[in-house]
Amino acid sequence: MGLLRASGVIGGLTLVSRILGMVRDMLVARYLGAGLASDAFLIAWRLPNLFRALFAEGAFAAVFVPMFNRTMAEADKDQPGSGKAAAIAFAGQILSVLFPFLVLFTGLMMALAGPVVWAMTGGFPDGGAEKFALAVTLTQITFPYLALISLVSLLGGILNSLDRFWVNAAAPVLLNICMIAAVLFFRGDTAIATAHTQAVAVTISGLAQLLWLIWSCRQAGVVLRLGLPRLSPPVKRLLALIGPAALGAGAIQFNLLISTSLAARFLPQGAVSYLYYADRLNQLPLGLIGIGVGTAILPSLSRQIGSGNEVAASHTQNRAMELALFLSLPAAVALCVSAVPLIRGLLQHGAFTAADTIGASGALAAFAIGVPAYVLIKVLTPGFYARQDTKTPVRVAVFSMLFNLVGNLVLIWPLGHVGVAISTAIAAWVNVLVLYWLLHRRDQLRMDGRFRVKAVRILGASVVMGVALWFLNPLVDPYMAKGVVERVVALLLLCGLGGLVYAVAAMALGTYAISELRSLFRRPGKVS
Repeated sequence: MGLLRASGVIGGLTLVSRILGMVRDMLVARYLGAGLASDAFLIAWRLPNLFRALFAEGAFAAVFVPMFNRTMAEADKDQPGSGKAAAIAFAGQILSVLFPFLVLFTGLMMALAGPVVWAMTGGFPDGGAEKFALAVTLTQITFPYLALISLVSLLGGILNSLDRFWVNAAAPVLLNICMIAAVLFFRGDTAIATAHTQAVAVTISGLAQLLWLIWSCRQAGVVLRLGLPRLSPPVKRLLALIGPAALGAGAIQFNLLISTSLAARFLPQGAVSYLYYADRLNQLPLGLIGIGVGTAILPSLSRQIGSGNEVAASHTQNRAMELALFLSLPAAVALCVSAVPLIRGLLQHGAFTAADTIGASGALAAFAIGVPAYVLIKVLTPGFYARQDTKTPVRVAVFSMLFNLVGNLVLIWPLGHVGVAISTAIAAWVNVLVLYWLLHRRDQLRMDGRFRVKAVRILGASVVMGVALWFLNPLVDPYMAKGVVERVVALLLLCGLGGLVYAVAAMALGTYAISELRSLFRRPGKVS
């Protein structure tokens, strides 16, 4: 599957999941409110979700997929046609070790749910024993989701390596469907009963995703055998790489955690909310573009490096950087230039005032500076993971976090929450520059002439779009605070006209020819 097509499939299904996630959040807020039951459920949901983000879908995928593809490439090199069977056998070894570990870890965390929740919350001083007890119970209900989703990540990594990206990308949709169905049809009469049904829905969704992946693997001719756990050299290698990969994969989340913590301590009331709402919009391009492109290139990159074809690997990363910039730079310009009407149209109603719109839009415009960097991080780190180097991205991530901490402390006093957002964006660009510099120094990646030309043209088209949005903003902004229909029409007009101007400008500047776009949809061939 071509890079653009694979990225589009992943990004499109991610968009569906994000939309359903917004519907889910709206429904949960409506029936749970923001009281005892809501706080308890969100703590219970955050625990397995945090481990999932750092390990199951972050670190495990980053380490397993390159090793799976390298095994396949090396076996095919030694004996053509044997690669898939060898890689599946390797996956079976991983499953045999992973499964008993997940059972033991899940059981331990459920047994220690009380101390774990207390460590996170201090026992809920505001809510008393009832709130703490509810959070512990809900944590015990939701934690099996981690084990289930870890197995999903293993099977999803196999299918991604076989170019069946859509199957794994569709799995999170099941989570939102289960939680929406639970709140609509099984919520009970009280907020506490609704919280219980949501916790049960989380675990059921994990089981549904696992069954979906098992069925899809069988359709692809992949059947894993569960044997006795054995710490073979490849298994030891994977286990040694997972820890560092988790820290590297969580760099952006850790930076945001630092920023939010400082805002909560030193800034006036509302600053944390401004950063939260701005980040929700800012993360959309990362989810749709960065994760899609990064996931799409990792299997190909691993096979190319595993077979010793460094020229093809460099070509693949250049095209991925090119595509990431083509999609993320206009998104960054749009979020920056049109931050006020976007925030007003999406959020300004009820308790969210016009003053809140100004506060959140300032943070959004600042965060948007880093959008291309957030996406490029997802494109550059596979260059290390595909070579089974997880330590280098970790070192860079730690340096980025320290840079962000210093930047926050410098900018938070004169610029408030906007300074915090600016520091986070600059830290992301520092992360990108160091990652590229290291790959370049190792002679593993060099910007080719095509990328340089495309980057200038993409920048030009984005500037043209930004100017158009600047003049369009005052025309649509008055409608962003009216009824639902007016808001929807105004948002569609703003986004649609902005996208149209960018497309026309990109074509006029020769950013992409139709033949080039078609080539990105095809299966990659030989690199010329």
